[in-house]
Amino acid sequence: MIRNTFIVLLLIAAGTCFAQSNNPQYDAQLAQKLGADDYGMKTYVMAFLKDGPNRVKDSVARNELQMAHLKNIMRLANEGKLIVAGPFLDDQPIRGIFIFNVSTVEEAKALTETDPAIKAGSLVMELHPWYGSVGLVEAFHLHKKVEKKSVAD
Repeated sequence: MIRNTFIVLLLIAAGTCFAQSNNPQYDAQLAQKLGADDYGMKTYVMAFLKDGPNRVKDSVARNELQMAHLKNIMRLANEGKLIVAGPFLDDQPIRGIFIFNVSTVEEAKALTETDPAIKAGSLVMELHPWYGSVGLVEAFHLHKKVEKKSVAD
């Protein structure tokens, strides 16, 4: 009985070891370059862009502020600090999201303070630490290859 129990436990342990084998496609250099943990993940900061207290009513001023906001997005993306940005399309108080390539909310807050729409009070940002795929870091570089026109032009 003890022998059979030992054999069963040994088989379970062996199966567990095989189930946790390494990914044959794993690229250690790329993982290190992108800052991946063992699961191919890292910490980012996600921002929800919400209506601010000073929404601009005048269409010309609103368009100018939007263009300045978009140029700031492009600057942050080019610096590698912002890896995902985009609006929601349902015209609700939460206007869009950012995913910052920083590990602390404090770093992300400092970056949000460079945004003209935040400075004007047209938008406010709700910041949250977020754990996601390190592959997102490469999204901006891929986007540059498929973007025919820049939204900031």
